[in-house]
Amino acid sequence: MMTRSVRWVVFGILMLTISVLSLSTTSSAQIGIGISVRIGPPALPVYPQPICPGPGYLWTPGYWAWNDAGGYYWVPGTWVVAPVGMLWTPGYWGFAGGFYGWHAGYWGPHVGFYGGINYGFGYGGVGFGGGEWRGGAFFYNRSVVNVNVTNVTNVYNRTVIVNNVHTSFNGPGGIEARPTPQEQAYGREPHTAPMAAQMEHEHAASQNRQLFASENHGRPAIAAAARPGEFNGPHVQRASAAGEPYHAPTMSPQQARVQSSRNGGFNNSAVPRPGNNGAGNQRQMSSRGNPKPDKAAQKKVEKQNRAQEKAEHNSREHR
Repeated sequence: MMTRSVRWVVFGILMLTISVLSLSTTSSAQIGIGISVRIGPPALPVYPQPICPGPGYLWTPGYWAWNDAGGYYWVPGTWVVAPVGMLWTPGYWGFAGGFYGWHAGYWGPHVGFYGGINYGFGYGGVGFGGGEWRGGAFFYNRSVVNVNVTNVTNVYNRTVIVNNVHTSFNGPGGIEARPTPQEQAYGREPHTAPMAAQMEHEHAASQNRQLFASENHGRPAIAAAARPGEFNGPHVQRASAAGEPYHAPTMSPQQARVQSSRNGGFNNSAVPRPGNNGAGNQRQMSSRGNPKPDKAAQKKVEKQNRAQEKAEHNSREHR
C-alpha cells in the first residue's frame, strides 16, 4: 500500500510539472508572431484621445490589424479597466526576413519592448509616461493623457518628450530600434493575455468597413473610443489626418498573406521591399487573418480570458 501511495504521489507531481510547463509555453506563444504578410501597415493616424472614463482605466493605443479578406483595418485606441498593478505593452509590426509580422501585446508588471513605435499618449517608443501604479491606485500624468480632475483625482504632471513620427513598424525602412537589456528582462516576466473586452473590441473593428485602410486611406473616422466597442456617441474621436500619404497596395490581401510552410515556418518565396504601406503578421488576438471570423474559436478564447481574470481577482482578494 505504501509503494502504491508513493507511485501516485510521484505521478501527481509529474502531471503538475507537465501542466506548469504547458502554461509557460502558452504564455510565451501569446507574445509571438501569429500572421505574416508581404505588405506593411499604413502610418499611424493623427487623432485626439477621448477623456478617461474614470479611475482605474488605462489607455491602450490604436493599431492596424490584418484581415485576409480586406487587408489592414484600424482598431481604435480605447480606455480599458486595467488589472491592478499591470501595465499594457502594445503590440507592434516588425519587418524581418522579407516580411512583416505582428508581435502580440500583453499585460505585465512593466512595459516591455514595442518596437520603438510612437503610439502617443505616453507610449513614445520606450516605456510608458502616461501614468503609474502607486499601491493599488493608478495615477495619471496629465501632461500626456486626457483626464478630468473632477472624476479622476489621482493625477500628477511630468514632462514627456513628444515626437511627431507616425511610422507604424519596426525594422529596415521603419523604426530601427532594438530592445534594451532591461526591456528584454521585462519581456521574460510573467504576462497576461489581452482581456476579453480587448478581443471583442478588435473583433468589432474587423466588422466595420469604414475602419479598413482601403476605405479610409489611413484616416479612420473612428480613431479612438472612450470604452471598448463604443463606436458611436460624443466620446468617439476621428482622425484629423493620416500619418503619411496613403498608397494603395499593389497586391490583393490574399496575395499578400504568407501561409505557413510544412516545416512550421513561413513561405519566404517572395521577398518584398519594405515601404510605408507594407504589411505584417498579426497578433494572436481575435483576428487571425481569417476572411470570416471563427466564432467558436473566439468564444473559446474569451471564456479562457474570463476564467483567467476571475482567477486573478480571487488571487488579489486572498493576498
